[in-house]
Amino acid sequence: MTLTIRPLIADDEAEWRVLWTGYLEYYETTVPEEVYQSSFARMLSHEDGEFHGMVAELDGKLVGLVHYLFHRHGWKVENVCYLQDLYTDPTVRGKSIGRALIEATYKAADEAVAPAVYWLTQDFNEAGRRLYDRVGQLTPFIKYSR
Repeated sequence: MTLTIRPLIADDEAEWRVLWTGYLEYYETTVPEEVYQSSFARMLSHEDGEFHGMVAELDGKLVGLVHYLFHRHGWKVENVCYLQDLYTDPTVRGKSIGRALIEATYKAADEAVAPAVYWLTQDFNEAGRRLYDRVGQLTPFIKYSR
């Protein structure tokens, strides 16, 4: 089996939608069609300040995705990288695909000279947190929201 991590392309839309829907369902949420359309278009725009998307392709089938964004930080001169969405198809979990997507995001951050990559997860995401404990450092921050 050959795993490839690559940028999202226009031809990926149907398979990307299936994966992103799985991600949203895991977090027990939905978004309207206009959000699917705008999110996908933004990731293909390659404009400064827009989201980026990469996918994991296993033997010609998309099995994972990652969405990330570079943004300003008040304590740094360089932009930092926020990894917003990470998902792998449940049928291929345990094959290091999530790790490969995070490492590809780290590489993109290094190429953009972003000194930090960070992300959030739900406390109940036990499988994800086991991976995150191996590839990142848990911080003491608590998130508040309006």
